Amino acid sequence: MTIHELVAAVRNGDADGVRRLLDDDTDPDMLDPDAGVPLLCVAVAAYDEKVVDALIDGRADSLALLSDGSTPVQRAVDGGSIEIVSALTSDPVRFPESARRELLERARRWAGAGVAAELGRLSGARGPVDRAVVGDRYSVYEQFTVGGLTARDGHDGILTVLEARFGVRAPFEEVLARALVRGNPDHAVWSQAVCTLSGRMDEETWAAAVALSRSGDRLRRLFAAELLMLLVLGPPWPPGPEPFEGRGTEVLLPWAREERDPEVLRAVLNALTEEQGPEIEALGRSYLTHPDAGVRRTLPHTLERAETRLVVRPESLRTVFALARDHDAGVRSAACAWLAEYPGHDPGIADALAGLVHDEDQVTRIHAVFGLAYQDDPRCVAAERHIGPVDFDTWSDTWLLRAVERYRERAARRAAGPG
Repeated sequence: MTIHELVAAVRNGDADGVRRLLDDDTDPDMLDPDAGVPLLCVAVAAYDEKVVDALIDGRADSLALLSDGSTPVQRAVDGGSIEIVSALTSDPVRFPESARRELLERARRWAGAGVAAELGRLSGARGPVDRAVVGDRYSVYEQFTVGGLTARDGHDGILTVLEARFGVRAPFEEVLARALVRGNPDHAVWSQAVCTLSGRMDEETWAAAVALSRSGDRLRRLFAAELLMLLVLGPPWPPGPEPFEGRGTEVLLPWAREERDPEVLRAVLNALTEEQGPEIEALGRSYLTHPDAGVRRTLPHTLERAETRLVVRPESLRTVFALARDHDAGVRSAACAWLAEYPGHDPGIADALAGLVHDEDQVTRIHAVFGLAYQDDPRCVAAERHIGPVDFDTWSDTWLLRAVERYRERAARRAAGPG
């Protein structure tokens, strides 16, 4: 192994390669020979969360003092990525009080000044300001470049993370205000605010979320729905007491009956899927003809079977059959995925799935074929031809794609008989 192998792995975003090389006792704080800074700073500047995680797991020092007086974690705060800062502060015990104060103040300065203004101050440039939306399917940022310097607008969320890590309990309304600044539920700052508040798991937060659900402002209600869902779910890790288990229905059910904003209603119905009961199923069925396709897409999940009942009521199953014939492709896809894994063999399930094997969406076709095979319906063999070409190297769930193969094996065993 040479030094250049680790440098190349970091520069190329090869997180697995970084982990493998660090397992060979390679120095995790090695300097990049061109940039003259630790490789952790290279990964931070590239916003490469996976490589940052690999380096931190390999004991790279996020508090290493650089030649310009900064540290990797300070640079990460400046860069504005919540995920990167969260990775670098995953072990808050390592941070002395002076470092905690500096990082909190740094995040506050960026959040207060605004990204474009702070980049302008640091670079000495007055413009132009290049802006772009970046992110993944879970959350987005706006990324700014001024005078050759780049940063993302996650500093409100970084402040929220650092407060939680360092034992500072910011007021509920203050964390909420940070989420509402951009008015975008897909923004990373919004997601972080919901996540941080839900982690408190106390009556004060529950009461605040319930009060927020009655707000006249749709964004506040949307935030409340997402927060209540996570509170009802309980702590993700480590597993622990679920203080609000079973309490969601009393708030969410009447709210869902009254909510008129489609986006908020979708969030409320999504939160209700963590609860079970005939009233929730009846509510889901009542929205079968709702004009918003997004609302209709959530309905199968309001009909999920409870632990005490293997299958849903016949009238609920008929609702899913109707959704499988919906004019919206997304609604059909949701219904098909639900039917494909339904444990019962009620009349009509196989026919509903067979009606979807020619759907315009390939994922829907795959689920339809899988469901037919699961139902032991011989139509799955001919239906498989309609799936179309699939790249097995990139498809994440080959179990679905091999359903007909397993059906054929079962059919052969049955034909062979016992013995």
